Amino acid sequence: MTVTDRTERFAIDPFGADIPAESARLRALGPIVPVELPGGIPAWAPTRYDTLKELILDPQVSKDPRLHWKLFPEIAEHPSWAWILGWVGVINMLSTYGPDHTRLRKLVAPSFTQRRTEKMRARVEAITAELLDDLDRGDDEVDLKAGFAHPLPMRMICELFGVPEELREATRTLIAAIMDTSDPSPEHAVFVQQQIGTVLGALIAHRREHPGDDLTTELIRVRDEDGDRLSDEELLYTLLLVIGAGFETTVNLIGNAVVALLNRPEQLAAVRSGEIGWDAVIDETLRVHPSIASLPLRFAVSDLKVGDVTIPAGDAIITTYAAAGLDPAHYGPDADTFDAARGADDHLAFGIGVHRCIGAPLARVEALTALPAVFDRFPDIQLAVTADELRQVPSFIAFGWQEIPVRLRG
Repeated sequence: MTVTDRTERFAIDPFGADIPAESARLRALGPIVPVELPGGIPAWAPTRYDTLKELILDPQVSKDPRLHWKLFPEIAEHPSWAWILGWVGVINMLSTYGPDHTRLRKLVAPSFTQRRTEKMRARVEAITAELLDDLDRGDDEVDLKAGFAHPLPMRMICELFGVPEELREATRTLIAAIMDTSDPSPEHAVFVQQQIGTVLGALIAHRREHPGDDLTTELIRVRDEDGDRLSDEELLYTLLLVIGAGFETTVNLIGNAVVALLNRPEQLAAVRSGEIGWDAVIDETLRVHPSIASLPLRFAVSDLKVGDVTIPAGDAIITTYAAAGLDPAHYGPDADTFDAARGADDHLAFGIGVHRCIGAPLARVEALTALPAVFDRFPDIQLAVTADELRQVPSFIAFGWQEIPVRLRG
């Protein structure tokens, strides 16, 4: 089977309206399915846990489109493909392979070790308390995403990277635009590319003029003192990756966990009584509602055999974390059910192997601080809408809610 005939491909919903149902439909077609991404980009979608894990760990699967995607030179010929440049037209850890990936990762990874992250815990706790105080003084019915789940990781990552207050809203808008896959128009793609240069260029300029004790200043120092380790382009796009991934995914982790527990009061009671730990809640949230549902793109370095299907060298593959987490062959017939007592610490939502998310320790500290704090402060908190009224963000990549309306006091 090869991706040649447009009718052979399953069209991925660019709005991500029902990611679990779409994952089930894909799984019924086999362990690896030819799909069409927004704008008509052909790719392959692994549908099962073991399949995805095997491909992620396979050294013959690359993340560098310049070296290994046979259609990369054709992007300019397809205006509706331009949106993908925000993901593969950049040079950072997400889009490199082999020595280049190792070099770029080594520049950033030491700042996100477990030990360094633990030192940030006090600041996470302080911001959490401040945000909860603000909620407590306001209206009883609020959007918990806008008032809590979003600003906590946003403020943390902006402080870490020295993003000044005047650039934070533009940074939020930029990352939201990249995550939005509902508009594959060239105009949207041009806006994203312009904003990357404008917003992050302004950050770099600000920190060159006003260096501080932050990671942007450190990366600028590396660039200026040893350009062989980090080029100007790599500096820009490394900031895009670590700042964007550093808050957007944790926003969804916190929000998805709150919604899951509010929809299952018996599990929330078990968690609050200590019968189930918060670490288990986080793992189950990442399994059932991973912050990133599908990540573009990886590429076959050589022909890859998956069951009776051959992925030709040069073809693109999406990293389907949501489908893997919902695979009944791995997690049982109730895989689509949130069960915090399950013990799903083998989920793939943070990645695995050399591309495992460097920000995972910080995301976990933030979630482990935020979740018990919000339920302790507001023990009678309830959703202000039905589960069916919650709206997924317009993306097949991000897996989260546009708003989380709650009543803080029941």
